[in-house]
Amino acid sequence: MSEQRAGAWRPPGLVRRLAAGAWHVPAGFGFLLKNPSLWPLAALPALLALALIVAGSVLGIFLVPRLETAFVPAPGSLPQWLDLPLTLLLWTATIGAGAFLGLGVALLLASPLLDRLSRQVERRLRGNVHDSGLGLGWEIRQAVRGALYFVLVAPLVFLLGMVPVVGPILSLLLGGRAVAMQMTDPALTRRGATFRDKRAWHRRWLPESQGFGLAGMIGLLVPFANLLLAPALVVGATLLVVELEEIEGSAPGTGGSEAAPP
Repeated sequence: MSEQRAGAWRPPGLVRRLAAGAWHVPAGFGFLLKNPSLWPLAALPALLALALIVAGSVLGIFLVPRLETAFVPAPGSLPQWLDLPLTLLLWTATIGAGAFLGLGVALLLASPLLDRLSRQVERRLRGNVHDSGLGLGWEIRQAVRGALYFVLVAPLVFLLGMVPVVGPILSLLLGGRAVAMQMTDPALTRRGATFRDKRAWHRRWLPESQGFGLAGMIGLLVPFANLLLAPALVVGATLLVVELEEIEGSAPGTGGSEAAPP
């Protein structure tokens, strides 16, 4: 990577780099809404994600009373100023983890369609699509591995959310990292990036990646925004990868790349 070129692009300061990454979440929604021809590809993943996010949230609601009995002291044993925040924290962490898990399962099931959506977005942006040349089987294995990572992170997101004071912050950061990794997975896999390569890419562009992931986590909790959340995040992540790749001057990952015919 040309350090001079990358350095010239990067906005000065951590906050602006975080904002630059976060901006790609609404950009994904906007790109999707402005391109109706992409809607058929987005429809099934959107419906599947919405259904499983709702199902995960409902499961969380049903689990809260049992977890409240196990983790929250009996009423009256704690001061009111402490009892109420602990109860709210339990509800938020449990429902949020359920929704997060539902999104992860939806992404796993809809990964072939989301990959096609990502390809179409890149084709519209560049006129061609990067192809690692490693074969469909390799790409499917990498996609499944990435989706499983997302699903397995969900219990840890829940457990961290239960830790007083710093727990919700750590939970949000971990969830944001998982969202960023999963949503950029189709674009990075096409560039021949292994799971290790993808982690290195996210470390290299950590502020942009984390900003995108945190904005995605917030979108998970926003009513109506989650109607298009899964496809919009994949679109936004593709925009992010392509933009950073152009700044970087070379495709991330170790694999080669060839332009697919338009």
